[in-house]
Amino acid sequence: MLSAEINKIEINGKNTLLKNAHFQIDSNKVYTILGKNGTGKTTLIKSLTGLLPKNVYSIEGSVFYDKVDILKAKIEELQIIRKNKIKYVFQDSRNSFDPLKNFKYYFEMVSNTQDMLDNLLSFFLMPNKDTLYKLYSYEVSGGMAQRISLILALLAHPQIIILDEPTSGIDAAIGNLYIQKIREFCQQEKNAVLLVTHDISFALKISDNIAFMSSGKLSPFYSVQKFLEIKNEPEIENLIYSYKILSL
Repeated sequence: MLSAEINKIEINGKNTLLKNAHFQIDSNKVYTILGKNGTGKTTLIKSLTGLLPKNVYSIEGSVFYDKVDILKAKIEELQIIRKNKIKYVFQDSRNSFDPLKNFKYYFEMVSNTQDMLDNLLSFFLMPNKDTLYKLYSYEVSGGMAQRISLILALLAHPQIIILDEPTSGIDAAIGNLYIQKIREFCQQEKNAVLLVTHDISFALKISDNIAFMSSGKLSPFYSVQKFLEIKNEPEIENLIYSYKILSL
């Protein structure tokens, strides 16, 4: 479905942010990249849809989706992929919206049935359509903006959804709704989800495969069970130990 062979990402041609991120995203699975803030997770997932400014970042490698190398694709190809195939949900979702446009503008840009929209708004405990359409991004919380972004992504019927720190603005109850809906999405057709998070509890609940990122280096993806059994990797072992202690 998506194959990433990223050898190196540099900023301003000087500082290397990430090296040797090689992985494959297959259908009907949730892939999670786990790691602390500042380790390069967001840089990596932004590169997958060409969101890193080329005048600042240089990327050595390839990212193939549907036989198209996204790193070399023309802007017209990228726009089609971003609109219909791979949807990216930003961590700071509120600032990803134009503050001069209300949410009606964004919902009218995606094709959807009224029933699907109503069901998603109800599921995520959102205001009804008539109320939501009148609101602007600065009138909602960060957590609500994240939910709106995910709903818009689901309404676009993509094959892949990429989520950047999806639990950063939500509580545990909404997090459980995310888990249910993302799992449902991945069970449909040939869909998949890639997300990055520092929240190991959320990662273990939602993931089929987990990789760990530290200092710009990405581990292989492991099944959840194998991830929990990793030895001779102190950072991972400490993270798992801390999780188990807190879970007692």
